[in-house]
Amino acid sequence: MLVVPRTVRDALLAHARDGAPEEVCGVLGGVEDGERARVTDHRRVPNVAATPETRYELDPAEQLTAMGAIEEAGGAVVGFYHSHPRGPPRPSATDRAEATWAGARYVIVVPGEESVGCWRWTGEDFEREDVRVGASESR
Repeated sequence: MLVVPRTVRDALLAHARDGAPEEVCGVLGGVEDGERARVTDHRRVPNVAATPETRYELDPAEQLTAMGAIEEAGGAVVGFYHSHPRGPPRPSATDRAEATWAGARYVIVVPGEESVGCWRWTGEDFEREDVRVGASESR
């Protein structure tokens, strides 16, 4: 399960709306507790994909900077997010082909549907994970 404060959910949706029609992406920080994670931080990372309307690729240097900032603030990297401006509200074939972080949570944001979904990459496929939107929390 992924617990997401309403303020973070709203910020991810706003980022996706602002970036459309291109996909946006970033890193999620928080606290891991076994099979449950609580998001307390989110960091935007530029999408450097050659075709950002249909793919995302986190800028490698900015990704490392974001991950370092999360850890310096006392959190852990609990996953990554990107948008699907026109859907679908689930991982695409491209997402499956390019997923690399086994055990990581991949959050997909669909602004037109106000959807925030989560999947964990097993190393072979995505497994859906529940998302619970909770009260606002500070970083």
